[in-house]
Amino acid sequence: MEIGKVRAVYYSATGTTEKVVTAVARTLACKFGMSLEMTNISTPAEREKELSFTSTDLLVVGTPTYAGRIPNKMLPYFQTKLTGNGALVVPVVLFGNRSFDNSLAELCTELEAHGFHTVAAAAFVGQHAFAPRLAPGRPDGEDIAQAERFAEKVAEKVQALTGLSASVQVPGDPAAPYYTPMGVDGQPAKFLKAKPLTVMDKCTKCGLCAAVCPMGSIDPADVSSVPGICIKCQACVVKCPTGAKYFDDPAFLSHKAMLEANYTRRAESELFL
Repeated sequence: MEIGKVRAVYYSATGTTEKVVTAVARTLACKFGMSLEMTNISTPAEREKELSFTSTDLLVVGTPTYAGRIPNKMLPYFQTKLTGNGALVVPVVLFGNRSFDNSLAELCTELEAHGFHTVAAAAFVGQHAFAPRLAPGRPDGEDIAQAERFAEKVAEKVQALTGLSASVQVPGDPAAPYYTPMGVDGQPAKFLKAKPLTVMDKCTKCGLCAAVCPMGSIDPADVSSVPGICIKCQACVVKCPTGAKYFDDPAFLSHKAMLEANYTRRAESELFL
């Protein structure tokens, strides 16, 4: 099948999804001998833009897994801003060493519903956003090499196509409920209203935390103030150059401790071709 353009669209608050999507998309672009067009939707302004594709486009779409599904505040973007027009798509999700649950199935379903054709899909492991003992440093070199090999196989499949084959099927239920975070006591950990705090002695007021917040929820004039919604993505914590941001909500910390007690084995990525 002839491909006219390779493109990528991704949400990546802490950078793990970006690494895998970039590895897959760049390898695809190289295999097809063309440049790569990438769109990072990790800021509110980028998510205002609508993107339309054509039947000769090959698109990689990436998102992390939050509570077993597409992050609920990002879901409206995938439902309203992307129009496939028959473009081939490779959905990719990242998960923090526990499970991708239903996120990949949900992403595939949403893209198929908006005119895309799923030619391959993958769930890769990335360091957990708020439990860094889970998959530390991942995606690592082995993961990136696997992502590149996956992309090479996708390219071979696309090049061999003479028409649209059946869409790739992935496990999961796109309508399943979100995963319920649990604490070390075995009870649901409720931290929906938790927001990051700031160690003012460490804060240099550089404003980076406000700039990288995917929801635009941190006040740039007073970065200790978070008047908007917090989705616990940890962008402000991970990217603060002085380590001034942190969470102290007891339920949040209990869930983090539960994850670190039960999911520190090396999980494997899953590829669907």
